[in-house]
Amino acid sequence: MEINLLVGGPVSEWPDELLERNTDKIWVGADRGALRLVKKGIQPAIAIGDFDSSTKEEQDLIRENSKKIYTAKPEKDDTDTELSLKIIFESFQNISRINIFGATGGRIDHLLANLFFVLRKPFYEYADKIYIFDRFNTINFYKPGSYAIQKEKDKKYLAFVPMSGVEKLSLVDEKYRLDEKSFKIPVSLASNEFIGEKGHFSFTTGVVCVIQSKD
Repeated sequence: MEINLLVGGPVSEWPDELLERNTDKIWVGADRGALRLVKKGIQPAIAIGDFDSSTKEEQDLIRENSKKIYTAKPEKDDTDTELSLKIIFESFQNISRINIFGATGGRIDHLLANLFFVLRKPFYEYADKIYIFDRFNTINFYKPGSYAIQKEKDKKYLAFVPMSGVEKLSLVDEKYRLDEKSFKIPVSLASNEFIGEKGHFSFTTGVVCVIQSKD
């Protein structure tokens, strides 16, 4: 089962025609994301948030047009993205993929939170099923292993980001290669590129974030 999660980041960062091309998908909306879904005529399977930034009319619109509502306290330990993911984990079975939109742009602290949560429980269990999209980037996460990644047609650049200590990272057939390089701290290995239509890499410990991007 594939789930789309829309959180409250700037609309300007969305992929083109995001909602128009995905009206038939399963959507979960977090706070302003839920409002944006219902205004586009999409009924969220779950709307999540404290909704304290919404007017009463907007809150009523969300309640009337969502299958389920989860009202959170304004002061909570989790970010909207983290809380939404926890509820998705609890509410859906056989999740194959979670696509997150609206998680980039705006505040840098929010962006960092939306990247580093994968290192913690319960998110780590699902790390390799979580994808973050915006108009310039596709971001996903990998646990130790060997992988082949497919080049996206509209993307030029490829980055490998060890999110923690990572051992024996090898970039086999990318433009800039590595042979079992280890990193003790997070680092962004930016501006790499595919040579062909696929790239291969491997590592033995930690979590690696892979970003395909364009200007």
